[in-house]
Amino acid sequence: MSHIAPGWLPELEARRTAGLKMGGAEAIARQAEMGKKTARERLDYLLDEHSFTELGRMTGKGEYDESGHLTDFQPANAIMGTGRINAARVCISADDYTIRAGSSEATNADKWIYAERMALAYRMPLVRLVDSAGGSVKLLQKMQATKIPEYTNWPSAELLDTVPVVGVAMGACAGLGALKVLSSHFSVMVRDTSQVFAAGPPVVKQAYGIDIHKNELGGYKVHRKNGLVQNEAVDEEDALSQVQRFLSYLPRNIHRLPPVTATEDSPDRVEDWLKEAIPENSRKIYNPRKILQAILDLGSLFEIGRFYGGSVITCLARLNGYPVGVIANDPKVGGGAMNNAAALKMERFSKLCDQFHFPVINFVDQPGNATGPMAELNGTLLGAVRLGEALARCRSPWVSIIIRRCFGLAGALHGPKESGALNHRFAWPTARWGSIPIEGGVMAAHKQEINAADDPAARRLEIEEFYHNLASPFRTAERFGILDVIDPRETRSLLCDWIEDAWEVIETDMQRQPK
Repeated sequence: MSHIAPGWLPELEARRTAGLKMGGAEAIARQAEMGKKTARERLDYLLDEHSFTELGRMTGKGEYDESGHLTDFQPANAIMGTGRINAARVCISADDYTIRAGSSEATNADKWIYAERMALAYRMPLVRLVDSAGGSVKLLQKMQATKIPEYTNWPSAELLDTVPVVGVAMGACAGLGALKVLSSHFSVMVRDTSQVFAAGPPVVKQAYGIDIHKNELGGYKVHRKNGLVQNEAVDEEDALSQVQRFLSYLPRNIHRLPPVTATEDSPDRVEDWLKEAIPENSRKIYNPRKILQAILDLGSLFEIGRFYGGSVITCLARLNGYPVGVIANDPKVGGGAMNNAAALKMERFSKLCDQFHFPVINFVDQPGNATGPMAELNGTLLGAVRLGEALARCRSPWVSIIIRRCFGLAGALHGPKESGALNHRFAWPTARWGSIPIEGGVMAAHKQEINAADDPAARRLEIEEFYHNLASPFRTAERFGILDVIDPRETRSLLCDWIEDAWEVIETDMQRQPK
């Protein structure tokens, strides 16, 4: 048997070795100076050990001598392939900033688009690690022509309809890079070292004469306000860990169920302090996240979009091991009232739950739509209308626990009620509901009587107390307007009983899906 190496082996090894060097030692060192990992280091951190199968390793630009032999090779600045996250298969693409700043127009677009098409074809989640400087006018010199900006073979919409898609901003993401982050079901950016914008500071200065730092233009402090990117991370490890956690709740695709996990957290666990979780004084606030942690499986809450639309909280979590979507109002932000941002956030989350088969639990403390000149200017009611349309289409099993307030149009949007949806809801004894809150309504309806009293403040409180007695949830329960009024400490066991029936609906509907 011959032990002579085949003639093709040295070239194969040389090309593979050159690809692993990325943009070279100096470019890698500059990446580290910016506080950023290389694309390959990010893949090593994100994926299970030894699970990455790289595809398209030979894509790039080779240099040859007069005899046609390879003398040098620069890989494409897009790395793609398949791997595993917590043993589950994913398709992944990563921009290599060490090569031409990860520019989308300095790469072979067919390569990263193939990753997208592969995720769709094999119906597996897609993760994009984006670190791209966007387009460059130097492309004109390279191509000696220009092109209409489009990617006709990119199945972006169909991909979002079929599999979980995650976009991670690892650096400056402009133009197409920004779109790849945002066109996703979950997006996260790294504080200070990543930015997302239509165009960077040089273009802004040229167009508007404004000198602005890239973080002021598109950093996390900007997007936590506008909700463009859902989550922020303190560093790259945190961003990649959030990706791992998000995908741990998601199914491989819309034709699969989300994974159920074993738990040692008993359905009968009782947190005694819950009986006093809601202050007797309706004007006082409380910590809704502490309530969620007490009721859902311990350590299972994964919040999405904390800093945008903060009057509503949206989380993925587990209940007796079953994955669920969780919504709650936060009275610490705008009193918990629904503004346009909160409505958009809840709309987007309800669509995610509906698409990927999560039962939904809504902990309701909704005082109503935000009011006043700014609320009207921002189109708050349009946000409420859009949310109502989304809920009408939602088929997720849904239960509402009304823990304090449920008023007005926004209160009516605590769950789906159309198309035969079951309006399954319970109340804590601290709950109150109606067309408007009593505190505001009393002053509007009894203004003359209150002002004419010897002690207007005392008379107002007396009238409010009268109406509060009429508005007791027990009176609604007498007429079967609510399924039951429960001790807050019973909430976990009640929901753990409900989730079995909810999951049966999810499983049955899945079996009926067309293949």
